[in-house]
Amino acid sequence: MPTASDPSLNRRKLRLALKAARDKKALTQRDAADHLDWSLSKVIRIEAGTVSLSVTDLQAMLRLYEVTDESVVKELEQAARGSKGQSWWSEYNDIIAPPFAQYLGYENAADSIRTYHPTLIPGLLQTTDYMTAFFHASPPSTPIPRNVDLRTARQERVFADGGPSVTVIVDESALRRLIGGIGTMRGQLTHIKQRAAEGKIKLQVLPLTAGAHDSLENSFILLGFHDDEDVLYVAGPGGVLTNRDNREMVARYQESFEDLTDKALSPEASAAFLDDLLDQLNRS
Repeated sequence: MPTASDPSLNRRKLRLALKAARDKKALTQRDAADHLDWSLSKVIRIEAGTVSLSVTDLQAMLRLYEVTDESVVKELEQAARGSKGQSWWSEYNDIIAPPFAQYLGYENAADSIRTYHPTLIPGLLQTTDYMTAFFHASPPSTPIPRNVDLRTARQERVFADGGPSVTVIVDESALRRLIGGIGTMRGQLTHIKQRAAEGKIKLQVLPLTAGAHDSLENSFILLGFHDDEDVLYVAGPGGVLTNRDNREMVARYQESFEDLTDKALSPEASAAFLDDLLDQLNRS
């Protein structure tokens, strides 16, 4: 988890508190905007946690919602002051698309991460050699070293002490695809094995014998929170999407992940599977 000084975490605290207070007063976002003489989009952005909030604007909202508890007001005012400033990924704004920037804000505050990719090693587990080989094969529109640095920085934060629990389902096809050659894949599989052995991830391998399933075309990530609904990030032929409000879509991918979990090998069998693949690579 990020520190309390991280703007994204403070914005999330404000989002949850203000939405709950508005719901308690039975006001819609449009009602709140009209009462405050603000644009609807301003209220939406505040409740989405995508913008900072001044103490003055916070106080106006708290008056409208009749939040008077001094300790609550003080805590939220502190969060408002901390909502300004740059998040860690701001230095990569030149290569980050808006949907992914929104996703990173959620990931930065998540308590759990569940992820699956049908064809590649998920980004959180990729080694720098694997990333570089992949980007050279499918060049991004921005410099490859910058993309590698961003992905590495993201990994460092997710796997830092006190970070979220991470569950990864890795497809057998991704483990067998020789991206970067035998040496790169040997290092990649060893890295995954070490992450699992250290307890940094819960790893399951989805064997090819699992057959067809609902996520053959899309990779996805589910972010979990102790005090909020899951957030979904999907990437596929139709583009990328960060979704929090379409609960039917989120539920579909929650069910999909449970289905994949049931079809995948156990963590113990997955570790043995990696050992077998490493033996094959070592003999190559």
